[in-house]
Amino acid sequence: MEDKFKIPQLLLRYALGITFLTPVLDRLGLLGHPGVGNIEWGNWDNFINYTATLMPIFDRPLVNTMGAIATVSELLISICLIFGFKTKQAALGASLITLTFIIFMTLSVGIQKPINYGVFTASAAGFLLSFMPNYTYSLDNLMKKGKH
Repeated sequence: MEDKFKIPQLLLRYALGITFLTPVLDRLGLLGHPGVGNIEWGNWDNFINYTATLMPIFDRPLVNTMGAIATVSELLISICLIFGFKTKQAALGASLITLTFIIFMTLSVGIQKPINYGVFTASAAGFLLSFMPNYTYSLDNLMKKGKH
């Protein structure tokens, strides 16, 4: 039976991977300065200040830790999705981390922000991708073929 999901899952992997990679690059200041173009934060301090607004019940050291954990997680998820390594786990991780963002954003700034930022879409996309039967154009697939 022909796999009709070859190209759609590849495009979904890339789209979701880039969706996770660009905010990481933004908060590290690699995409430009704050306020220029579509730069959201432009540096780590601005990102942590925004993160603190989403987590007002936590003290600053914990917000810093949570921001660092989120950043490392997003970077790993993006790399895994783009290259197709541990794709099922990375996609599920993408869904869970964005679900966490939805909860914190909704509780702190309201439902409209996660809608505007496409967080619901990213969460659903990760969940859908985690159920794909095969990741044809991926490192996962190459490694599976190498075992046979």
